[in-house]
Amino acid sequence: MTVFAAIVLFLNAVFNVVAWPRFFARVRTDARARDAAGRPTPFLVVHAVLLGAALLLALVSAVAGVLLLVAG
Repeated sequence: MTVFAAIVLFLNAVFNVVAWPRFFARVRTDARARDAAGRPTPFLVVHAVLLGAALLLALVSAVAGVLLLVAG
């Protein structure tokens, strides 16, 4: 069961690292990302926060997966 949990954590980490940056690249070029003066809109800010949270979750998941494998 420990190995299964570690694999799920690693899959979560890989998904977040692969999917979110690609999605954010599209968000940055979206017309809703900047206002007429070129300043970031809440649309861009919220997605940037989501990207940061997803990458942090990926890091925590990878570390937890390694710790599970080492301890178990």
